[in-house]
Amino acid sequence: MNLPERKPTRLKDFDYSQNGAYFVTVCTDKKQKLLCNIVGEGLCALPQVLLTDIGKEIEKSVLYVNMHYKNISVSKYAIMPNHLHMIIIIDSRTGGDGTPPLHRIVAAIKSYTTNVYGKKLWQRSFHDHIIRDDADYLKIWNYIDTNPAKWKEDCFYTD
Repeated sequence: MNLPERKPTRLKDFDYSQNGAYFVTVCTDKKQKLLCNIVGEGLCALPQVLLTDIGKEIEKSVLYVNMHYKNISVSKYAIMPNHLHMIIIIDSRTGGDGTPPLHRIVAAIKSYTTNVYGKKLWQRSFHDHIIRDDADYLKIWNYIDTNPAKWKEDCFYTD
């Protein structure tokens, strides 16, 4: 049986362990709504993100990255019902040797939370975007910040 060839998702010949900011989106397996519920949507109420138990573990693992690595931080994140957005900053000037590349950071988060969940939680890969400048960073930061309020307009929204 001839299976279709997977397209590479990373930029060819780019060192994903070098200093920079990266926008990462990770989706749950089959885009199942497992991570949170968004409530209070409407004209008068700001939406609230109510994390499920596995959503709380995902938040712990994201925050662990900030505490565990001197040279890596998650500067912004949003846990949505079926996906996770993060801005991951790699800055080797802040100390620490052997900076792991982006895919290893994401793999660690996915591995830990899958083990806690006890079965397949995430899709195989993830989407990344290399943040090019301050304007790009602010646009993405705002997108993540307002994502819960725009859940029903989100490309990952399912009813």
